[in-house]
Amino acid sequence: MILTQEQQDMLDGKYGEGTAFAMKIQVAIGESFDAKRMVPITRAHVALSNQEADLWFAEKLLKAGAKCRIAPTVNPGFCLSFFKNKSMVSKEDADLMQRTHNAYKGLGAVLSYNCTPYIDTNVPNYGEVIAFSESSATPYVNSVWGARSNREGANSALCAAITGYVPEYGLLFDENRKGNILVEVKADMKTPYDYHLLGMLGKKIGNGIPVFTGLPKHISKESLRNLGAQLNTSGAYGMFHIVGFTPEAPTIDAAFGGVKPDRKVVITNDDLTEILDEISLKGNRNIDFAMFGCPHFTLEEVKYIAEKIKGKKLKKEMWILTSSHVKEMAVRMGFDDIILESGGFIVPDTCPDQPCWSHLKGKVGITESPKCAYYPQRRGIHFVIRDLETCINAALTGEVK
Repeated sequence: MILTQEQQDMLDGKYGEGTAFAMKIQVAIGESFDAKRMVPITRAHVALSNQEADLWFAEKLLKAGAKCRIAPTVNPGFCLSFFKNKSMVSKEDADLMQRTHNAYKGLGAVLSYNCTPYIDTNVPNYGEVIAFSESSATPYVNSVWGARSNREGANSALCAAITGYVPEYGLLFDENRKGNILVEVKADMKTPYDYHLLGMLGKKIGNGIPVFTGLPKHISKESLRNLGAQLNTSGAYGMFHIVGFTPEAPTIDAAFGGVKPDRKVVITNDDLTEILDEISLKGNRNIDFAMFGCPHFTLEEVKYIAEKIKGKKLKKEMWILTSSHVKEMAVRMGFDDIILESGGFIVPDTCPDQPCWSHLKGKVGITESPKCAYYPQRRGIHFVIRDLETCINAALTGEVK
């Protein structure tokens, strides 16, 4: 790679040992992708982890004097104050979360603890070169906003935030952003839940950049969020196009760059039914809890639940995971009081795949998100997956009908 004098100085340690570590890693990544140079970024998002390996990396950089040039927003771990007050985490797990907080604070990150920064706290403009990690974030910023980010890992995104540069390869180039799979959607796409199921068809869609046709003219931010999140639960996708909707796909020819697609896939209602049967526990059973917010729920979704359960008592635990911004707005607007009075909780800054949920081990929950059902399996927590309306009714009655 050809480096500028500033980049070479970073690599040589003139900007400190921590910056040199970060640049060394990025040069190695760039060389592995045959990148010719580094280019500046204007934003970053780090899929922070409070697990020991990722924490070791962040603390190593901090100890070496690294400081973020581009302050990144960060993913959730778990909300220390909430779970410590309820005695729901061990001292060991609380210490790991506190050390993670301290490390990223020291590195100069924006301590947002939110996995959907692309909706309200770290929204790029069209054409911005950025470094985003997090499974739902990368496809959203590329596809919906037209920004340019490769599928960064948590560590490479942190290195980019420290140096302010990324190696130029992959989705940073026009020619690599064209679609190659035509996905004709003939299924009924009425709610954000339907986009969860569409995204889980990664095995049928196959590798590449899908170009969707047949979707409604208006698609909500929740639906777009769900589509990207589940495409990266069932597969590995940096971006997608929706003809006539996403900015780089005004026409089908533009989406494919005037080239014939490699293959065509048709998605029907039967495909959505079959994938649900494959990924969900069977219904018609009692459930122990309901969990929503993977990815984090929006204020509109919190409002919807509050209106549905207002004046009623939940028979089972209900956990709604959001950003701290949405939580604060829910408090201001009275939704938090309604949900608390019904027996549920809006929990900020928290992910379903965290040790704070250890009391749910061996239990069966219900969720509308396949991603929420997928990751906690390793913690012995399993889910029935249904649409949001059915999930809310199950939390009120204690059973899935």
